[in-house]
Amino acid sequence: MTQRKTILVTGGAGFLGAHLTRALLQDSRCDGAQVLVLDDLSGGFSENVPDSDRVQFVCGSVTDAALVESLFQNYSIQIVYHLAAYAAEGLSHFIRRFNYTNNLIGSVNVINSCIRHKSRHLVFTSSIAVYGSGQVPMLESTPPQPEDPYGIAKLAIEQDLKAAHEQFGLNYTVFRPHNVYGEYQNIGDRYRNVVGIFMNRILQGQPLPVFGDGEQQRAFSYVEDLMVPMVSAPFVAEACCNTFNIGASTPVSVLELAQAVSREFQVSADIEFLPPRNEVKVAWADHSRCDQVFGAWPATSLEEGLHRMANWVRSVGARKTSNFADIELTEGMPASWQDAIRR
Repeated sequence: MTQRKTILVTGGAGFLGAHLTRALLQDSRCDGAQVLVLDDLSGGFSENVPDSDRVQFVCGSVTDAALVESLFQNYSIQIVYHLAAYAAEGLSHFIRRFNYTNNLIGSVNVINSCIRHKSRHLVFTSSIAVYGSGQVPMLESTPPQPEDPYGIAKLAIEQDLKAAHEQFGLNYTVFRPHNVYGEYQNIGDRYRNVVGIFMNRILQGQPLPVFGDGEQQRAFSYVEDLMVPMVSAPFVAEACCNTFNIGASTPVSVLELAQAVSREFQVSADIEFLPPRNEVKVAWADHSRCDQVFGAWPATSLEEGLHRMANWVRSVGARKTSNFADIELTEGMPASWQDAIRR
């Protein structure tokens, strides 16, 4: 076993993981620690992993229990940031087996190894998808009522972590982020990350797809605003075995977002209205608990966050939109997704 203190970041080549890994390298509390990144590159990119002698990248999946266990055997992993997931709420209805394998069983593999090797703390990124609809503002005390398999999987892991702490003493912190956007996002994913979808379409001169009337409301969260609480969690006593909503607090409609993105690129908003899909209409959360424990600071405005992300998007250019390869059910799937599968 490598005796050097190691921090494991699952999903570290993905969007959120790319920012978190960089934040860990800059945080004095992690000074000297090696950062081990595990990612299967299904939604991330190897170039997202920072080039540092303190970072080691392993290409593989959390669903590979033997691989996960071997990492814990070979490294002194004291802290785990478990970000690996396929976070497509709408698509999760149609990829149920894949969703539960990756988001639930994969998480159990990580938790098991944390317990066996007595890791000090596990930070888990859940989602406000655990709340369901009609419960705004969403509070940590709001009874969970997830409406899609993605939210169900996230809630199951939250409950499993609580049980693991009570049975084995595994310390953990749960964050429930929502509608996060920013640099390193996979703008080529057609099923999630609406900000990235809009920017990618504008680069290609294509209309912006909007399901239903576009009056769905979300509070879009700039990724850097999440870093201080997430990095700090293992080092803050009040964060131990607690759950926090994290992200922006000002909801805007999808139509308003489309107009804001179009302004940033100095084009007229060209909207392609699609039939409505099964989704939560209004979703935004209260973050007072997070502010109390980690400190409050001014959130990045939507305009400024979009500007920063757009500068990065312009630098990397448009990305080819890919189709999910293993759709399990098509009944009730949005027609635009079915059409893409047929092409």
